[in-house]
Parts: sequence; structure tokens; C-alpha cells
Amino acid sequence: MPNPSPQRTALVVEDDQDIRDLLSATLRMNGFLTFEAPNGHEGLALVRAHQPDLITLDLNLPDLDGVEVCRQARALSDAYIVMVTARQEEIDRLIGLEIGADDFIGKPFSPREFSARVSAMFRRPRTGPQQAVPPSDGNAVLRHDGLLVDVEGRVVTLDGVELALTRIEFDLLETLLTGAQRVWTRESLLSRVWGDGWGQDHHLVEVHIRNLRKKLGEDASTPRFIRTVRGVGYRMIPLGAAPTG
Repeated sequence: MPNPSPQRTALVVEDDQDIRDLLSATLRMNGFLTFEAPNGHEGLALVRAHQPDLITLDLNLPDLDGVEVCRQARALSDAYIVMVTARQEEIDRLIGLEIGADDFIGKPFSPREFSARVSAMFRRPRTGPQQAVPPSDGNAVLRHDGLLVDVEGRVVTLDGVELALTRIEFDLLETLLTGAQRVWTRESLLSRVWGDGWGQDHHLVEVHIRNLRKKLGEDASTPRFIRTVRGVGYRMIPLGAAPTG
């Protein structure tokens, strides 16, 4: 008889006891073994000790800034990280930061929506840049103007230099390349990369496209690879086309 699958683990880092209890209860209902921390220092200690599969992280913690905790947690773990914040303007502040979070959710939140978003996250591969392996014979390799994307090995090189992409950045790039002739709307990218449960959360697409562009050495005004189709979404610049915005 095969052994049962290991139980997924989650860490809730939140100083508000009521919200911490709600997040933990919701995760336990979804089959997670949960750990809790009321501040950033204790949260990072639990990341080191338990290597959780999922981390929910309050932006406003009493000791460390949540952004700094996220950066340190990302260096320690390839867990999915969900940043939790009370104000929309804080989400806007996070938009321009490359902090390694997989999702942002505002307070108050619906436990049902939170559950759906977590479930969708775990339908994506957990392989992160720390686990990248060299391309192996027989892997599908996508090529585009100096970019080589080894799909199975999840390795990306640009002009011969390997890039350290997050899971979502890799999935976005692979999606854009596999449909290089089409315009991808923000809604279609949300569905393809994040799965069901994200609705019209265009901020998620925009922040990760921005961070992906940064790692590709381009910006929206002079793109080499990803062109913004205003009012619609994104597409790969056709080979041989002039790099215009």
C-alpha cells in the first residue's frame, strides 16, 4: 500500500490574533498543518525550523517590516508567499517592489476566496530558482532573440547568462513564448498562470510583468521582448521587429 502524501504545512505571520486565528482555521480546513507567529523574527525562525509550503505574511508587523521579512523568507524557502495588508495603498506600494511574493490579499478578506486562491497556487509547480537544474537532453527549449527557456528544467538564459526567475515570472514568460503570436489579456494571463479565483486582479499581472521585464533588462518604454498592447494586455515582440513600446 503506498504511503499517503505528506501533509502540507503553512505558516501564518500576523500580529492580530483574530486574523491569525481566521487564517489558520481556514488553512486547517483545507488540510494544512499550521504554525503561527505574531511577529517577523519568530516567523523567520519558524521558516528555518519547518520549511513550510505556504507563508501568509502581514505587511505591518510590530518588529520587522513585512517586505523585509518576505525578502528574508524568500532567501530561506521556496514556499508560496501571500502578503496580507489592510489598506489598498499598501498594495500599491508593493506593486513596484521585487520582493518574491506570489500574491497580495487585502483585509477584510473572504475565507472562501482565500481558499480558492491558495488551491490555485498549489496547482502550479513549486520548483523555484533555487532548485533549477541544467537543461537535460530531450527537454523542450523555447528560443526568442537570445532567450532560451528550458521548460522541463525551468531554466532561463539570456545571451548565455542564467536568470533567477520566480515561479510566476517563469510561468508568465513560458506562457507568452508558447503563444508568441497572440495578445494575452490580463484576464487570460490570470487564468493561465494563477488559475481560478483571481477575478479582475490585474495588479498581480502588472507587478510580475514589471519584475520580469527588469530581469530581462528592459522597461515598458523600450522593450526588447514584451510589448504592452494598451488597453488589452501583453505580447512578445515579433522577431526582427523594432524594439518600440
